[in-house]
Amino acid sequence: MSKYYDKKVILLLDEYDTPMQEAYVYGYWDELAGFMRGIFNSTFKSNPYMERALLTGITRVSRESIFSDLNNMVVVTAVSDKYADCFGFTEEEVFLALEEYGLTAHKAEVKKWYDGFTFGNVSGIYNPWSITNYLDERKLKPYWANTSSNAMIGKVIREGSRLLKVNFEKLLMGECLEQMLEEQLVFNQLDTSENAVWSLLLASGYLTICGQLQTERGQEYYQLKLTNLEVQLMFENMVRDWFSKYSDNYNDFLKALLEDDLDAMNEYMNRIALSMFSFFDVDQGKDDTKKREPERFYHGFILGLIVDLQNRYFITSNWESGFGRYDVLLEPKSENEDGIILEFKVFNSRREKNLSDTVKCALKQIDEKKYESQLTARGIPKERIRKYGFAFEGKKVLIGSADFPEPVYKSEE
Repeated sequence: MSKYYDKKVILLLDEYDTPMQEAYVYGYWDELAGFMRGIFNSTFKSNPYMERALLTGITRVSRESIFSDLNNMVVVTAVSDKYADCFGFTEEEVFLALEEYGLTAHKAEVKKWYDGFTFGNVSGIYNPWSITNYLDERKLKPYWANTSSNAMIGKVIREGSRLLKVNFEKLLMGECLEQMLEEQLVFNQLDTSENAVWSLLLASGYLTICGQLQTERGQEYYQLKLTNLEVQLMFENMVRDWFSKYSDNYNDFLKALLEDDLDAMNEYMNRIALSMFSFFDVDQGKDDTKKREPERFYHGFILGLIVDLQNRYFITSNWESGFGRYDVLLEPKSENEDGIILEFKVFNSRREKNLSDTVKCALKQIDEKKYESQLTARGIPKERIRKYGFAFEGKKVLIGSADFPEPVYKSEE
């Protein structure tokens, strides 16, 4: 083109990091990074025919290894004021489009589903892909799904630490998180830095900024929440997909839990743990010295509870109640249902003789720490509060209740 027109060329590269997302998800990051570094160096640095270039993506490029040789780069991120109203449709543009299509009566619903993005100092930005699809189909549903970024997000959450899952549970329950952000994100940080994961979620549009705080030392913390209803439903569907292969056992467990069938709970929970443990309990990186964290499985299990029972219960995890932090608490939305407390314990051979002892320790902790105080404060009588202790040893599980602290069920390998 340069030779033909006798002018230098402007290069436009959209979603430059999509191949890297695929490489991260499917495990060939190092090979692709070296390949892309050579291409980008020859294209964007030593190319005598280039006038200038514009690249878009969801990860900041300034510290990414494939751009290490480039200079004179201007980087615009989700928290930059520059071009803040150009990352999507403004509310004015969306409402004008709805009027043009005769959909003025649906403004509030469209806002609930697709609004919520904030870039720099501009809020009220809508997802353009979702809006154009809605105008075409005239149906409110999650259009923004099945993309490579969704696959990567699912991987980092599913394989993330216990604390990351706890915070993700809070997001699903509609809460805000206070987090520092790492604008200069690189992919190899995702396995080790929780801040990097939240930064990725913000850059990808799955989180939005709802407030900003500053500490005495000048550090900036952002309040983050799920962007809108479309994102909420997308994440709920993602969690359901994690359990889809095991849905029969998982649904049977939930039924047994609601019916207080302890034997069935033990049977189905052992099936779930046996088949799903390795799915959530994933080694991070290539460091063989790092031990697996069984809590990742337990909190993956809690995410499933939140998604499938949230219509009947307010479900909270790792919150303070009484004199400590319970593992899971289910507060019924109906006056006809019981409150439920779940406490998880990993078998400790120095402290207990067997899993039955571990169950007793879990139940004892519930009582000593007065975890039921949150439920009784909401008017639920003590006789309608069920308490369960979950004892884990590898993929073996034993569940006991306050009425039956020594369950007779024997889990199998």
